[in-house]
Amino acid sequence: MEQPKGVDWTVIILTCQYKDCVQVFQKELEVRQKREQIPAGTLLLTVEDPEAHVGSGGATLNALLVAAEHLSARAGFTVVTSDVLHSARILILHMGRDFPFDDCGRAFTCLPVERPQAPAEAVVCNLDCLLDAMTRRLGPGSPPGVWVCSTDMLLSVPPNPGISWQGFRGARVIGLPGSMAYARRHGVYLSDPQGFVLDIYYRGTEAEIQRCARPDGRVPLVSGIVFFSVETAERLLATHVSPPLDACTYMGLDSGARPVQLSLFFDIVLCMARNVSREDFLAGRPPEMGRGDTGEVGQLQGARAELWRELRDQPLTLAFVPDGSYTYMTSSASQFLRSLTLPEAPTSQIVHSQVEEPRLLGAASSVVSCLLEGPVQLGPGSVLQHCHLRGPVHIGAGCFLSGLDTTQAEALHGLELRDLVLREHHVWLRGSPGRAFTLFGRLDSWERQGTGTYLNMPWCEFFQKTGVRDWDLWDPDVPVAERSLPSARLFPVLHPSRAPGLRDLLWMLDPQEDGGEALRAWRAAWRLSWEQLQLCVDRAATLAARRDLFFRQALRKAQHVLEARQDLSLRPLILAAVHEGCAGPLLAMLDHVAAGAEDPGVAARALSCVADVLGCMAEGCGGLRSGPAANPEWMRPFSYLEAGDLPRGVEALARERDKWLSRPALLVRAARHYEGAGQILIRQAVMSAQHFVSTERVELPAPGQWVVAECPARVDFSGGWSDTPPLAYELGGAVLGLAVRVDGRRPIGARARRIPEPELWLAVGSQQDEMAVKIVCRCLNDLRDYCQPHAPGALLKAAFICAGIVHVRSELPLSEQLLRTFGGGFELHTWSELPHGSGLGTSSILAGAALAALQRAAGRVVGTEALIHAVLHLEQVLTTGGGWQDQVGGLMPGIKVGRSRAQLPLKVEVEKITVPEGFVQRLNDHLLLVYTGKTRLARNLLQDVLRSWYARLPAVVQNAHSLVRQTEECAEAFRQGSLPLLGQCLTLYWEQKKRMAPGCEPLAVRRMMDVLAPHVHGQSLAGAGGGGFLYLLTKEPQQKVALEAVLAKTEGLGNYSVHLVEVDTQGLSLQLLGREVST
Repeated sequence: MEQPKGVDWTVIILTCQYKDCVQVFQKELEVRQKREQIPAGTLLLTVEDPEAHVGSGGATLNALLVAAEHLSARAGFTVVTSDVLHSARILILHMGRDFPFDDCGRAFTCLPVERPQAPAEAVVCNLDCLLDAMTRRLGPGSPPGVWVCSTDMLLSVPPNPGISWQGFRGARVIGLPGSMAYARRHGVYLSDPQGFVLDIYYRGTEAEIQRCARPDGRVPLVSGIVFFSVETAERLLATHVSPPLDACTYMGLDSGARPVQLSLFFDIVLCMARNVSREDFLAGRPPEMGRGDTGEVGQLQGARAELWRELRDQPLTLAFVPDGSYTYMTSSASQFLRSLTLPEAPTSQIVHSQVEEPRLLGAASSVVSCLLEGPVQLGPGSVLQHCHLRGPVHIGAGCFLSGLDTTQAEALHGLELRDLVLREHHVWLRGSPGRAFTLFGRLDSWERQGTGTYLNMPWCEFFQKTGVRDWDLWDPDVPVAERSLPSARLFPVLHPSRAPGLRDLLWMLDPQEDGGEALRAWRAAWRLSWEQLQLCVDRAATLAARRDLFFRQALRKAQHVLEARQDLSLRPLILAAVHEGCAGPLLAMLDHVAAGAEDPGVAARALSCVADVLGCMAEGCGGLRSGPAANPEWMRPFSYLEAGDLPRGVEALARERDKWLSRPALLVRAARHYEGAGQILIRQAVMSAQHFVSTERVELPAPGQWVVAECPARVDFSGGWSDTPPLAYELGGAVLGLAVRVDGRRPIGARARRIPEPELWLAVGSQQDEMAVKIVCRCLNDLRDYCQPHAPGALLKAAFICAGIVHVRSELPLSEQLLRTFGGGFELHTWSELPHGSGLGTSSILAGAALAALQRAAGRVVGTEALIHAVLHLEQVLTTGGGWQDQVGGLMPGIKVGRSRAQLPLKVEVEKITVPEGFVQRLNDHLLLVYTGKTRLARNLLQDVLRSWYARLPAVVQNAHSLVRQTEECAEAFRQGSLPLLGQCLTLYWEQKKRMAPGCEPLAVRRMMDVLAPHVHGQSLAGAGGGGFLYLLTKEPQQKVALEAVLAKTEGLGNYSVHLVEVDTQGLSLQLLGREVST
């Protein structure tokens, strides 16, 4: 079953209990919107509860009012109107109360979860998991209305929970399965067979819970999630003007109303349950309300009466999700640790962390967003979050440590912690930022009444062990029964002579014979209880510190990924760093890696990542990423790179980059130049192919004697793109290609001869001289544009340079060079009978033909394999880049596989594929070419592919490996002589090309392929795609006329043509002709 599309929320509201946290948590929502977790058009609101204890029901009503107010204003109304709810999809998320294990509450508690497919890299909080569950699992399919979700639970929901919304009205609660034992301390739903909720029990009796049980013995737990239809939401919103419910909203409180505490489930939702009578409802009270005074009870009854009047006739149904799970996040440290670890796991979970010695991490432990340097030992079942520790540190079993850094880690040296919770807090005290630390035991109770413990021992034992007295912790007027851990003034926050540290607490674990010095220092400090500390917590600083540590470990990981040449994408980290204001440190790290790299591939990838950072900083503005990269301001950095001075080049690039950061257009242009810098390093790597270029001297042809080189075109059957640098030497390439004649002719060629004039005569065009573009080079200046591919005759000029006939940087004039070595100049003429952008490898094969003819005219012969490498060199000199498959396909005869290994120097090896007797003729009968009439733009496709490869996008990396594997399977299909198998190879190959370069299939070509599909075993565009030639393997032989008739009946195909094609068994041919008079 396909996963439904996510909900496009109109509004997402996060409620929180502290006014000073509104902007902090608003920013967190906005960051998630930038990460694409939340739709771009969603209105984000963070709303503080009107009072500290209005309850979940009061917070819901207030949030609904704020949402309606904002939507009303957006719609142009001057008063709040419920009409804006009719098409709105609203999600209300409640932060809830303080949490002993995270200063930012249960919502922002980090989980040991990674999302490798997420657009941006980030730690995963409980809020993220709940957003995903609501947006992609529970929400899809629901009508407009209001979803309300608590964030105080860990939730698991299957991708398709199977909730039907047909005929729905009223309200719907989500129930998740739990045991009857768990239900004794929780809420459960009682429903009838039709799904209508009859009652809701909180900590019900054995008989009540038994009535709720399903056939499998499980019960539907109150999960903290409810949906209100538009009608029900309108009814609820209408109560905000009715006393005493008006006191649940900021408007009522601003009007002087007395606050009322209201429960979402046991006040608002309960009144819609069918078996609940009015009398019982008015007499009851929600569990979150204490005993209350007479006034509070009377106020609650009035509020319930109003809710009964408005909502009683609304149907309440239960959607039970049997495959889901629900765990309330209690204040029990043991339960919290179990929720963050896998009890049966033999190893540790390491999430968004860098650990130098992972072998020291115990089974079923968890490390999230940490930097662990040196020997940091972690016991079984323990958890580290947001810590930067430097060993030796020994943390035993059952511990939770959070927020500690290296300055505090020294206090842990020599200790073995066990069954402890140790946390560092960012606080704001008397107008100044500071740090505080809390320490308590895993087994300690956070209940505010009853016998308590501290550091896993009864209070009396703790007092006896440490010398601390009860008056140190509580005022004398606090009743003994109310002296609890949350209210004990245990934690130093200010000291008369120094900043408080871990040692101010750790002494309690093992008091030494120090004459009471540690106790006296502890008593001398200003101390706060945990409850008091929560009012001083600086949540902005807390989240900022977490973000800083996350990026510090992420940058270390990224540096290792680059230097170890790992196929892991850094694009999610780049997006995260830019969105969250950490682009500067990321750029500095990339500069460091590039400057220090010994491998040009590592340096080129680092520079490409810099380009990605700059492109991301432009935020989609500033133009296309692909474009020119030859601005004079960047030439000095480029010159250092060309000279092989990588450190100076990277430093100069960074200095120039700093001038281009002010606006999107400049950022995009800077990104293009960084990609240009990467191309320089690719060129230098590919130049290593010169190692395999060798020539042999032969007799010099007579002046005026033509040397003619003729070549077939090539058709690629599998593996294309894997031959393209840097894939060719980083991944290793394998391409199966065919040398082919088109309409019986070898369409590509060159001819060269010596002439008496000390000049270079160049002609580009048809074999007929009168049609050729002619260029005369009389001095070295005329050759300077040899590296500008679009300059007239640039390929021919580059051929003279690469053949060693001309030395463009020599002190000798061109005429002097030619006369000294050859007694005159040369004439070189190249031609191709194929249209521009054909996809049949024309330019590379043409370069091979030109080099072969020139070398022979200069009295040298070069072997075909050496020529393949010489073309690689020439294309780098020309700056067009490109791979080796074209020249392998067109210079070598027949059917063959070219391969290059993942190493430098770049060497191409060719294997001829032996096919069954008669198969070549059979193949010729079934192979056709169709010119699509579309000129392809391979240059832009190439830039996009290189960008994706350097980013190591997972889909591109997987596809590249698949291309290489598929080449071997295609070779086997040729050896078997199976046309159907080859057709399957072609079809798969085209899909692989499209994955490699999205956009390479124009609509007209898709239409053409659809029309031809019933008649062919398989088909693909040649080369990179985007236009040019389409080649087909037809089901029936000799189908040219038949397919021309098929295409003629199809409208909108443009200027196409169908051509015969046959395998060429000769490859490059070279012959000397008689003398001719120069023209």
